[in-house]
Amino acid sequence: MPDPIARPQIKVPPAPSSALRASLASSPLLAPLSPDQISRLLAYTAELEFPADTRVLREGDESREMYFVLEGEARLRRNQLELRTIGPGGNFGALGLFTGRPRSASVFAASRLVVAELSPESWKELSRSEPEVALQLALGVLSHVREELVEMTDNVGALLQGRSLPRAKEVTVTRDGAAEHVRTGTRVRALLPAEADGALVVACLLGQKPVSLDAPVFADATIAPLTVNDWEGRQIYANSVGILLLEACRQIDPQLSVRLGPSLGARQIVEITGAAAIDRTALAARVTREMERLAEEDVRFRQEQWTVEEAITYFAEKGWDDAVHLLRSNRQGTVTLASCGSLYALSMGPLLPSAGLIRGFELAPHDEGLTLDLGARDPRNMGNGSNGHAADPAHDGGMVREHRAWLAAMGVTSVGAFNDLCVSGQVSELIRVSEGFHEKRIGRVADAIAAARDRVRIISIAGPSSSGKTTFIKRLTVQLQIDWLNPVGISLDDYYVDREKTVRDAKGEYDFEALEALDLPLLQEHVRRLLAGETVRTAHYDFLTGKSHPDGGPTITLRAGDVLMLEGIHGLNPRLLGASLAPGQLFRIFIHPAITLPFDRLTRVSATDLRLLRRIIRDRHQRGYKAEENIARWPSVQAGERKHIFPFQEQADAIFDSSLIYEPAVLKVYAERYLLEVPSSHPSFATAHRLRLLIDRFVSIYPDHVPPTSMIREFIGGSGFEY
Repeated sequence: MPDPIARPQIKVPPAPSSALRASLASSPLLAPLSPDQISRLLAYTAELEFPADTRVLREGDESREMYFVLEGEARLRRNQLELRTIGPGGNFGALGLFTGRPRSASVFAASRLVVAELSPESWKELSRSEPEVALQLALGVLSHVREELVEMTDNVGALLQGRSLPRAKEVTVTRDGAAEHVRTGTRVRALLPAEADGALVVACLLGQKPVSLDAPVFADATIAPLTVNDWEGRQIYANSVGILLLEACRQIDPQLSVRLGPSLGARQIVEITGAAAIDRTALAARVTREMERLAEEDVRFRQEQWTVEEAITYFAEKGWDDAVHLLRSNRQGTVTLASCGSLYALSMGPLLPSAGLIRGFELAPHDEGLTLDLGARDPRNMGNGSNGHAADPAHDGGMVREHRAWLAAMGVTSVGAFNDLCVSGQVSELIRVSEGFHEKRIGRVADAIAAARDRVRIISIAGPSSSGKTTFIKRLTVQLQIDWLNPVGISLDDYYVDREKTVRDAKGEYDFEALEALDLPLLQEHVRRLLAGETVRTAHYDFLTGKSHPDGGPTITLRAGDVLMLEGIHGLNPRLLGASLAPGQLFRIFIHPAITLPFDRLTRVSATDLRLLRRIIRDRHQRGYKAEENIARWPSVQAGERKHIFPFQEQADAIFDSSLIYEPAVLKVYAERYLLEVPSSHPSFATAHRLRLLIDRFVSIYPDHVPPTSMIREFIGGSGFEY
């Protein structure tokens, strides 16, 4: 509900009826007063009337009046959170009168509201003229405050079961090698700058573990700023914007069904039920204005500990079935929920301290509702052209829509629903259908190529790291052979120039992911000769020595029924083979994992995290790399993909979604141990910790169920293909 501007108060002559006096007599606050004393108290008040939906008090105001509700209802709100409703006999503002402190909550008239106002001046006069009445009122206030404090302490203690031993008065905090003694309980935001290297600080690395800027320090620790330019920092910023958006939609229309959907490049779909019947352009403008209003008010983000049973009840009442299903398999007695108002979502880690730090986001209409762009604060939007936005994929060939449709038909609509199916013994069926879907789509790609066999001479395959390209090629080869086509492969990696000739990036380091790192003239010459029917001795690159051997590879010839297959990150780049190809000779395929499941309406499994988990397991098994090494390398891998792969998605003739809906449950079996091995002092620990929390939400599936031809086998081992 929007925060209206208070309208003028209408004063009514102070003539409280016997019914009003009776309602006040039932007030716990006025219990120490006799009916006669209540009447004498009311003689020192002014009776005021407020129309419905107007503000009586504003949070942070320094006014000191106290109010007794005579008629109607008042609602208390703090940080956009509805606290409670106060009816006749209730009161608000007592602490303001007695302490002079700023208001801790806003108060609104839920209906026509009549109150008796006791001003500071009237309180002084009451204390002089009616000391016994003033004393009893003060005792009533103290008794009421005591009961609320005891209740609050009991609730918090029962929930948190905090320590009872006293803490040290000071702790030592180390930042950038410098130690400082600070008071125990100091908030980390007081110890960190607002920006680091020109980027917004969104959280703190407390011993390499991300925590909120509002987190207190209770023990000696090393701290460092986490900025929005860090991958973990971007996640924190994105989740904060997401929950602000959900709260804004709730305030606009509580009946609006909204969830944060999958990503489209740097943009994220905001799914809205019944979007076709909604003016999405107008809705984007309304939600933007409401988000900006909440940011202007600097509403606070809260993370609260709830019992699992309380959370299940809350989400069931709100219709968030995905969260209900997930919490049913929760192993803990409590769960952390996040909010910036009255709407709650599952917390997946720290949030910004308040919404005032959010700016520059953009909402636009989309077929499924809206799209959300984080703007310039998203590092993915840096250096992507004049508009500053990373390119969105132009199409998906229909595979993503079809994938989502059969998942919905099977009831696999969220991580929690997936877990339920696993527990009920439907693992084998899920795996068979998932693998069958892959095989069917690979067969369709092969059929499309075979249908154009009179034109297509080259198949070029590209995709980001750990997208499953190698296994895809093996399975596509089988399907092409069924269609009487024989692929002859060339790896673009064999056409690297000598290491010392490799172009360098802005940091002066070798840029192996740049197109110029390849010997394009040699590659183009070999392709031209092969298409002309010549026999060619292909190139080979020695990764150990960094030397290129232009004729060190196998000798190949394209015969009748053969098609050349190129594999590498630049497979979609129009500059790769030049302009010498005739129209239709090249068939480009883009492969990447696209479909992931949501945890609730705020968060879902990230396809990027899925690829990183694949890479961690594969490289540990096949190359001996530790998880922390892969995590440390991941940001540069992503930067290369954004520069050299994703901008060319629209060039693809076919797009293959390599995700398998059950694979996080299988990857968990391996990744859990490898992530636990990351030292808590290592810079990669923050990501390792988050990935551990991610896979912990899945029921485990052991690899015995995974067929040898599965895409996952490329990463966990045991494949039926030779690589």
